[in-house]
Amino acid sequence: MSQEPRIDVETKAQGIEGTLTTDQIQRIADALGRQGVWFATPPARDGRAPRADLVWDLVGDRPHEGHTATGRAAVHLAEGHTALARPLIIADGFNYGPSDLDALWLHLNAPYQNNVPGLLDQLRMMGFDVVLLGFDERHTHLQANAAVAVTCVLRAIEERRGDDPLVVGGVSMGGMITRYALARMESERLDHQTDKYFSYDTPHLGAWIPLVLQQLAYLHESIQPAADGPGQAALIRSPAAQQLLWAWVENETYSGPVTTASSLRTDFLDDLRRVGWFPMRPYKLGLANGIGNGTGPGLPPGTPVFDLRHDSLQLTARIQPDLGELQNVGTVRFGGPVWTSATSQVAAFDSAPGGTLDSWGRVADAMGLPIDDALRAGCFVPVVSAVALARDPFQWQPELYRDLSDLPKDETFLDAFCCDLANSAHGSVSPTLVEWFLEQLAGW
Repeated sequence: MSQEPRIDVETKAQGIEGTLTTDQIQRIADALGRQGVWFATPPARDGRAPRADLVWDLVGDRPHEGHTATGRAAVHLAEGHTALARPLIIADGFNYGPSDLDALWLHLNAPYQNNVPGLLDQLRMMGFDVVLLGFDERHTHLQANAAVAVTCVLRAIEERRGDDPLVVGGVSMGGMITRYALARMESERLDHQTDKYFSYDTPHLGAWIPLVLQQLAYLHESIQPAADGPGQAALIRSPAAQQLLWAWVENETYSGPVTTASSLRTDFLDDLRRVGWFPMRPYKLGLANGIGNGTGPGLPPGTPVFDLRHDSLQLTARIQPDLGELQNVGTVRFGGPVWTSATSQVAAFDSAPGGTLDSWGRVADAMGLPIDDALRAGCFVPVVSAVALARDPFQWQPELYRDLSDLPKDETFLDAFCCDLANSAHGSVSPTLVEWFLEQLAGW
């Protein structure tokens, strides 16, 4: 009986396209939908971001794997400030391509309560100079973008007037990047002058995108390659995705273990241990978009989300089943079986409490398929990952539904954390999280 989480794929030929006629290929391609990068989050466009007081062009302080990453920071000074005095750095999160710092402002400053200023406006009212840190390639190696974060921290120290300590962290992947950057600086005895680190729904133990949806993105590319630009699976195959996702597959025909499928993830975790795992000097805060009582979003494991049947074509994709052996997650048939996918010993991640992502809904929209609203979004960053439960990053899936209400202090790598009152959208602002975060900052 299999013990390590794995996936097994059966195909009738080396490549699925080898079993189909031109007409059949086109019909499956039409069913799988339009071109474009699947799972990439569209930028926020509701409103207009204020003009930054300062803009820094940033170059990583060192290359990683021969690549020197670049980025940019938008500095929004606190009310009454004419120069940088009390920097609070917020790093952008996981996505494809360059950061859009105006969109990041609009997202983080979105109204969450009537007649209450947004999070970033409140930070500026408290005297914090908000530094939004973006990256020119959000999808590249975390270590490369962490070098950009190091440059940003050093720039903030250099330009700061006075000696107020920094607050440094990020949303989603940005929390991992700044975690690594601060830990690396400590390991190299570089003074980051940061007394508070925060992560906002950051996948400290890993994130989740349904394996069957990863496979469908690859499948679309194999049947109908992108004419120009990135294909549907560009974000999935990116270095950042390989380093962040708890379970990953390299193509639509891969069979084997899913937690150790990418050497990039194992190498990154080894590198993180080498620099100290977490920065030790700052007080470490964690915000989780998931609820802390162990209650998930209510997606029944194994439920078909897509069950398209047209003539002899069948396309089925299921909510991740709970453990078991060779549990079917996807099927594409054209008369006889063409491609089937099954997982073994993979827990019901879609249904776990955590920050949600509408992965199922986005793929349904791309494919032009109807979908029950209740099935559009599933867990993306499990709450136990966002609160940095003190577990091996490869071995924590039995804890997915744990009640965190009375979590002992030594069960997390953070000093304090806050969970939302419901399983809210990954990275979204809510009264519970904003008020807790501001209270933590006001006490220093």
